[in-house]
Amino acid sequence: MDRRKFCRTAVAASVAAAIPILPGCGKKAPVATQADTSIRGISLDGAEIELEKAAIRELGESMTGPVLLSGHPDYDGARTIWNGMHDKRPALIARCLNAEDVSEAVTFARERELLVAVRGGGHSWPGKSICDDGLMVDLSQMNTVTADAETQRASAQGGALLSALDAAALNKGMVTTAGVVSHTGVGGYTLGGGFGRLNRKYGLTVDNVTGAQIVTADGTVRRISAEEEPDLFWAIRGGGGNFGVATEFEYQLHPFDRNVLSGSIVWPVEQLRDVLEFYAEWSAGLSDEMYVGPTIATTPDGVRVVMMDVVYNGDPAAGEKELAPLRAIGSPIMDGVTVQDYTVLQTINDVAFGHGVRSYAKNGMVKEWTQGLVNAIVESDDPRIFVANHVAGGAVKRVGELDTAFPHRNAEIMLVIVSGWMDPAQDDEFIAATRANFKAIEPHTGGYYTNIDFDGAEAAGNYGPAYERLRKIKGQYDPGNLFRLNSNIEPA
Repeated sequence: MDRRKFCRTAVAASVAAAIPILPGCGKKAPVATQADTSIRGISLDGAEIELEKAAIRELGESMTGPVLLSGHPDYDGARTIWNGMHDKRPALIARCLNAEDVSEAVTFARERELLVAVRGGGHSWPGKSICDDGLMVDLSQMNTVTADAETQRASAQGGALLSALDAAALNKGMVTTAGVVSHTGVGGYTLGGGFGRLNRKYGLTVDNVTGAQIVTADGTVRRISAEEEPDLFWAIRGGGGNFGVATEFEYQLHPFDRNVLSGSIVWPVEQLRDVLEFYAEWSAGLSDEMYVGPTIATTPDGVRVVMMDVVYNGDPAAGEKELAPLRAIGSPIMDGVTVQDYTVLQTINDVAFGHGVRSYAKNGMVKEWTQGLVNAIVESDDPRIFVANHVAGGAVKRVGELDTAFPHRNAEIMLVIVSGWMDPAQDDEFIAATRANFKAIEPHTGGYYTNIDFDGAEAAGNYGPAYERLRKIKGQYDPGNLFRLNSNIEPA
């Protein structure tokens, strides 16, 4: 088998009514397309409320994009998000086409204290971009991305996907830090911090955000940056979706040769301890250009393996020299690291993390590789579990702890314990296995990444010294806690 094909296969296998559309402004839908009766909704505090048909009609007429209700042909597609674990039915889906549509939808929800979920790319692992009986603000149609080599900036709407961000930048000979599954949405990914294969060189995605457009709970469309509303700009860079609906981001771009030394090295799981013990010591001295981290997976034919995904953002000859000690460890099954297009590795996980797979994940930040952590990983290994990672260090660490709201600057790596399956009858089994596996390594971690964890500890402890400032900003821009389906920050 071709070695690169083998590596890709190993990675990919690691983890599968009666009310029609409401018309918006300027559309030629007939007047009869409206709710015939009031419908049931749910308030922010969980109480049942009534959404009057006249108010629903008014919302539909105020928006450029449509409002979808149960029974419309597009309703089920709009409410379906990436993780098949989450099957919820919003009372209304506001399919927004611009920031003004978002403002109308947010105002509608705030005035009625209606529960709100915000869907960007629909990739929220814990399913926070969907809710039962509330309002889903759907940004999926707002997906334009542009890049400018002269200004070295990219602009991406809140519903765009990372694949579009990569493509627009690479076409201009540039790049910014983007994530490891290309069908992830830019919105939630960016607001949470943004780990990617270039972050050791360029920092997290939030370190590359130069401005944003956001609709806050009062319905105001705001342009924010380090100069305009700097407190809010600080908060959205790591504070998640607590402060409003981000409808556009501006990113710093960096000149980049898309042909990079990259790929995966694969060993049999019997060599797991040797590989991890070497990596624990060797990785501490790596250059900013070298991104390499361990994953543990099971191939389609049942072979358990340990892999290192590699991207060297620099001269391939220098990368080969720096990588040589890792290649000398043990007896790899395959070595697929070669000079190739950056998007090969950027899309390698797209199938394994495909839409519809039922998936549960836990994660923890690792400040230091220790023998105890290596022992815990080796001794708790379970063939049902995919152990993934997001490497940090380098430029990520050189940003001050309170320069952005992202709270884990001192982490060397984030370990992600993942399971994936298709049969709902297996939910309890795989969730329990994931929790047990994470419990074994949890004593060696500190803090978690809010975009991934289903049931992490309260936000106060996770945000540390940034939390009180975040509470004050939340109190200023969302005093009623309208945006609460997230790792929630209580307004001061």
